[in-house]
Amino acid sequence: MPDLLWDDVKVLFDLEVNGALPDVVVEGTTVEDWQVLLDLVRARDWQYAYSVDGEPLELTSAADMAAAVYAGGIPELRVWPSPDVLMIFRMYQTESIDFDVDLRELQGQERLDILVDFFCVIGRRLGKSMVMTAEGSPGHPDLGFDIEADRVVLMVDPVDPRV
Repeated sequence: MPDLLWDDVKVLFDLEVNGALPDVVVEGTTVEDWQVLLDLVRARDWQYAYSVDGEPLELTSAADMAAAVYAGGIPELRVWPSPDVLMIFRMYQTESIDFDVDLRELQGQERLDILVDFFCVIGRRLGKSMVMTAEGSPGHPDLGFDIEADRVVLMVDPVDPRV
């Protein structure tokens, strides 16, 4: 049985209510955690594209990404765990792993399962929890990977605000 059922959470994926690009964050990270993420992307053979300030580059190491940040750039790693589902990681700092998901690509149980699996794979590999919040609403998580529960959990009661 899936961690989350679409009918129970679909309001959290409503574009009119939550915006299109919710924020996902893993707090308390280091350059080494970013390197674990890069190694995971390569090991899983997920498609990816890397750029700094929009300029396509070869993905080398997390240390090089951090150097770009310290030089004033914004490294961006686009990852496709499935051909139709994109996750966009941006390194603003090494102390957190921040990425966006596009709710337009995450409609229905099959796509929700891809998101849940992605969260679980990353959370387990990093040994850290992560949270997803509505676009621009930090501090109010909707759902996330809970390392202690070892699964994706709801963090709010998904009530349809239009009711």
